Amino acid sequence: MLRRALDGLYWLSAAVAAACLFGIFAIMMIQVALRSMNRPFPGADDVTAYLCVAATFFALAYTFRRGELIRVGLFIERLGPTVRRIFEIISLSLAAALTGYIVFWTANDVMFSYEIEDMAQGSVPFLLWIPKMAMPLGAGVLLVAILDEMVTVLSGQKPNYVRAAEERAARGDFSAEV
Repeated sequence: MLRRALDGLYWLSAAVAAACLFGIFAIMMIQVALRSMNRPFPGADDVTAYLCVAATFFALAYTFRRGELIRVGLFIERLGPTVRRIFEIISLSLAAALTGYIVFWTANDVMFSYEIEDMAQGSVPFLLWIPKMAMPLGAGVLLVAILDEMVTVLSGQKPNYVRAAEERAARGDFSAEV
């Protein structure tokens, strides 16, 4: 049950990222249509920028679990199973610490923006804490995914991102390796 909930969380985060990408597409198409009528689209650049950030952060956990984030495996892939497991645990621990740091400080920034009622300075003013929420939320889901993988490695199993990469290689799909 917990496994399904976590996988659902990662999928939901990826769906939010996909919705953000679609939002960027929609804004660009609306801008093209309005430009042909010599009409502006106020705030389009600001909203597009925030959607880019949101798409990036919300896609992190799902991408990590599928083994499609950039990893330098030249060294670790040549190690024996025991030493490799130790290096995986060290790597995941460092990733968790760094991601936790990012979650803390981006959440701190969101709270500060909320407290001072920080407003966007573009053509359409809106509260900045709202689009900034994408950073700690997306990084938080990534932190959960990293800790999830750490539990997997600590229990003696192969990490999901390694399994996913091996499955792609077995199918002859080396697109993630390029």
